[in-house]
Amino acid sequence: MSAVTLPGRDVFHLTEEPHHAEGSSTMLGFWIYLMSDCLIFAMLFATYGVLGTSYAGGPGPKQLFELPLVAVNTSMLLFSSITYGFAMLAMTDGKKGGTLGWLAITGLFGAAFIGIELYEFSHLIADGAGPGRSAFLSSFFTLVGTHGLHVTCGLLWLVVLMVQVQLKGLIPANRRRLMCLSLFWHFLDVIWIGVFTFVYLMGMLR
Repeated sequence: MSAVTLPGRDVFHLTEEPHHAEGSSTMLGFWIYLMSDCLIFAMLFATYGVLGTSYAGGPGPKQLFELPLVAVNTSMLLFSSITYGFAMLAMTDGKKGGTLGWLAITGLFGAAFIGIELYEFSHLIADGAGPGRSAFLSSFFTLVGTHGLHVTCGLLWLVVLMVQVQLKGLIPANRRRLMCLSLFWHFLDVIWIGVFTFVYLMGMLR
């Protein structure tokens, strides 16, 4: 705030307009990123919708998919979303230990999800149903694999944030980063529900 005197006028004060908070621009940028990711997955879903029945004389979903295993894998990701919500509640209460604990549990569920997905992929490839076998399998591996790659990146991000929280505590910057990862993690959860329904469930009904 500064005082300014003009000829023939009283002294008055000028107050600088507040700048936009750094957190607002960060969240806006992250929402834009999520929208771009939505477009990527929309294209992958559309590709699978077109190629998902092109088996080239090879096996189809009923012969390849193990629905109970996929259901367990889905539950891992759903549980991780719930535990991340608990981590955010602990963060809101300023509980550093609780935040780190729930983040660690979230990471374990996420790692279990990736482990089961890698097992599924290796099992399919070992049975001769790799991505080069048919257009159906190419689109399947691309869609599911892209989601798995996002989850892997989310896990790496989670570990980095846990280190930052451990070293610097729940400072505003770390809270903002945790919020961004929360949006990303729940976004992947929603995408996977689409994968589970569109690829696995509908595939078993064909």
